[in-house]
Amino acid sequence: MGQASPGCTRTRSKWRHAIPVALIAVALILGQGRLITPAKAQAEADLPRAPPLAISSEEAEPTPAWVSFCERLPAECAIHVSEPEVISLTPDLWRMLTTINEQVNTTIKPLSDQEHWGVVDRWDYPDDGYGDCEDIQLLKRKLLIEAGLPRRALLMTVVLDEVRAGHAVLMARTDRGDFILDNQRRAVLAWSDTGYAFIKREGAEGRAWVTLSPHPAPVVTANQ
Repeated sequence: MGQASPGCTRTRSKWRHAIPVALIAVALILGQGRLITPAKAQAEADLPRAPPLAISSEEAEPTPAWVSFCERLPAECAIHVSEPEVISLTPDLWRMLTTINEQVNTTIKPLSDQEHWGVVDRWDYPDDGYGDCEDIQLLKRKLLIEAGLPRRALLMTVVLDEVRAGHAVLMARTDRGDFILDNQRRAVLAWSDTGYAFIKREGAEGRAWVTLSPHPAPVVTANQ
């Protein structure tokens, strides 16, 4: 991933058939009535919160593999500023995030870019059932957008994991803070609970990325 790129792996499976099951479940959830019952009010009160994540005014350099992905599939990288930057975190939305996160994690099998493509770092959709971290997160984002969430609130993010290796996650920005969808974790976590060092992410205004750390990111690739 160029400067501070994600390090991860890929997999094979029939996600084309398995994932729609998750979306059907999501549709059923979202189709329920909006009547606020005591149980629903309690569920909303029990939703997690994340502390603010500091964003530097310094622009970050996008990872080269992301740039190549956007050149191949420009529509996948377009951000419309008319969309909301954050989404309202409700019990229904929380179930959607956790359902899709777990479904994709259990469906796509890990395989490194080197094994899969013969290159150190490549961003793509895991159409053959194999993918590394960024490919898995891209699929989650695609499914969430198809379920009606704004692309602008779903941002690819580069971190250093517990062993200080580059890693890609998907950040869902909500009115209760930023939450992380990750192929290394079953649960969707507040960014502050991941144990990761947050380096940079896509900007909410377009192609420019933003820095999430006051220090320059070390040079690591997504597959280290």
